[in-house]
Amino acid sequence: MPNLLEIHELVTEFDTDEGVVRAVDQVSFDVKPGATLGLVGESGCGKSVTALSIMQLLPNPAGRIVSGNIFFQGLDLTHLSIAEMENLRGNEIGMVFQEPMTALNPVQTIGRQLTEVLHLHTDQNDASALQAAVEILEKVGIPSPEIRLSEYPHQLSGGMRQRVLIAIALVCSPSLLIADEPTTALDVTIQAQILDLIENLQKQLGMAVLMITHDLGVIAETCQDVVVMYAGKVVEKGSVFDIFDHPKHPYTQGLLRSIPRLDSPAKSKLEVIDGMVPGLLDLPSGCRFQNRCPLKIAQCENTSPGMEFVNSNHQVSCLNWKNP
Repeated sequence: MPNLLEIHELVTEFDTDEGVVRAVDQVSFDVKPGATLGLVGESGCGKSVTALSIMQLLPNPAGRIVSGNIFFQGLDLTHLSIAEMENLRGNEIGMVFQEPMTALNPVQTIGRQLTEVLHLHTDQNDASALQAAVEILEKVGIPSPEIRLSEYPHQLSGGMRQRVLIAIALVCSPSLLIADEPTTALDVTIQAQILDLIENLQKQLGMAVLMITHDLGVIAETCQDVVVMYAGKVVEKGSVFDIFDHPKHPYTQGLLRSIPRLDSPAKSKLEVIDGMVPGLLDLPSGCRFQNRCPLKIAQCENTSPGMEFVNSNHQVSCLNWKNP
């Protein structure tokens, strides 16, 4: 079966007062129909910019796609007109944005924000759109959905607002859902509910999910494949079993070592990755992870590593990954 989404060598840049920032640099990955791909990395590594590039929602004129291709169902999104992209957004591709507190319009009711999507992408009348809004609110687990339609975002809790965002993203039954940090600012219990909700709706609708997060626990629970990003580049990608059981890149290994473990001694210190992420305006000439890497060799200082195959489904970008 062909891939639903294919990103080839994507490069996205921003104009800033200090100069041009390349936030996404030669990023490539695929999303299969009905599958969940996890995009993981530290804050500022380019995850959300990759999502905004897919949706063609980069701030204009500062942000732009410089090169590369984004194929969705065979269409290259980088070549579509504004009207064509507007038809895809919310219809074929839904997105749950990062901040539930600010992503909803504070001066419009929940019902207005839901039915607006239906009026844009379907020919439903007001009555049928309201009924569809009630049904999707029921699906995402919001009690008394008929009452919630007339309420405003500030009247809902954080978890309820996140559920409304998911409802808006799914009301037109898209083929792909992009979930950008869907559990940010939620307590642990609500996080688990939101992840279970997305997984259950995925099974019901048969959609693919691009799960963007910095939480490896979320990746392990929800994804089949994983892409690890660092400073704008992909450093490792493979199945969730490859990444968690046989990580090859020292950055991926460091992320996994830094997860708190229940079987650790009571007074043991939490492991951390030494050093800081380089600024995107002051990147080293070679490997971007070299200043923090325990496997660094002289060649790392002036050679930017390409992707190498560990096996048919597992790739890594490291000059010294074979060193045990």
